[in-house]
Amino acid sequence: MSVFEYIGVLISVIMGLGITHLVTGTSKLIQHRSEVRLYLPHMLWTLNILIFILLIWWGMFNWNGHETWFAHEYLFITLYAIVMFFLASLLYPWDMANDIDVREHFFGNRTWFFGVLLVAWGIDVLATLVKADVGVRPVPTGYFGFIGIQMLIAIIGIASRNRIVHAILPTSFLVIVLSLVLFSAQNQING
Repeated sequence: MSVFEYIGVLISVIMGLGITHLVTGTSKLIQHRSEVRLYLPHMLWTLNILIFILLIWWGMFNWNGHETWFAHEYLFITLYAIVMFFLASLLYPWDMANDIDVREHFFGNRTWFFGVLLVAWGIDVLATLVKADVGVRPVPTGYFGFIGIQMLIAIIGIASRNRIVHAILPTSFLVIVLSLVLFSAQNQING
């Protein structure tokens, strides 16, 4: 087993737990839909964080060609996985009541959620720069504009309690992430 495969197992477990938490939380909401007060932005954030985790997990594969691993690189990408798990865990309580008011839960965790999202994007910037520095992958075209917009979404999420703003944020996040994915796929096809 290579060093990358060894590290990949731990990363997979941590990110898999995040995915499991999102899917389990969503399943509980569906099972108790008659008693639960749903909140569409929360459901969109669930989808967004699921996509985010999957894309980061996929992006970890870029490290496959990295031959010489140092402790700080290992700790760094493990921290990234932990932050992604933490982000997922803030969307659903571990001991979710059957009659949860999802909007109240979301707004109760809003500052933490968007703060951790901001940290995740900060880690992504560092990871992207490190990958470029060690020759794993160059910085993608338009990356810093993308990150700037995503960090702005997180800052607005921390600063605002306006329900309309919070309806716009997850939709904006999703459109921007999917646009980047499609742009990246188009560049790979054409390049």
